[in-house]
Amino acid sequence: MYEFDFSFLNDYMPDLIHGIWLTIGMTVASILPGFVLGTAVAVARLRGRPWVKRIATVYVEAIRNTPLIIQVFWLFFGLAALQVHIGPFAAAVIALVINVGAYTAEIMRAGFQSIPRGQLEAADCLALSPFQSLIQIEVPQAVERVYPALVSQFVLMMLATSIMSQISAEELTGVAYMIQSFTFRGFEVYLVIAVFYLGLASALRFVLMGLAEVSFPRRRRLRTPL
Repeated sequence: MYEFDFSFLNDYMPDLIHGIWLTIGMTVASILPGFVLGTAVAVARLRGRPWVKRIATVYVEAIRNTPLIIQVFWLFFGLAALQVHIGPFAAAVIALVINVGAYTAEIMRAGFQSIPRGQLEAADCLALSPFQSLIQIEVPQAVERVYPALVSQFVLMMLATSIMSQISAEELTGVAYMIQSFTFRGFEVYLVIAVFYLGLASALRFVLMGLAEVSFPRRRRLRTPL
């Protein structure tokens, strides 16, 4: 009968904590740039010149239809082949930003398209420039409308950091692989890691939903659920 043994936690907890912090660091460093990139691409697809729309479309389709691990390899090993060397953490963050930016672009595009036309006509009547209309009217409303989808995408991005051990970024999964190779307690190690990921995902969702309570006062007044 199999006997569980979690004694490795006493010796390897500092390594696990390091992996957790690296996972958090990758996530935090990727969310805002990924959102900005995705929003810019969404605007380009909706209002850009024809050649800009084509470039944005190619980017979105290429990223959404290839595995993240391949994109990471292209970036990390491809740049190294060109004598451009970046660290594993930087490569992981750049890859995550590029990846989540493509998915965010489609989410934000749906958000922009859901804004009533009358809102844009009102902005014209107030003599707002296209940029002012975008920043002051469209982006806030679009984000509010698609916020649950954005939160889910950012949680998925956090979970996707688990593959960054393939380029020697010692995040949580990389640390788990190292521990199980020394202890041969793979089942226990990955059970503990699953609990940690569940906690991280729940914490990230809680923080982002709490941010929504502060950022969207209209929903708070109307008690509209996200």
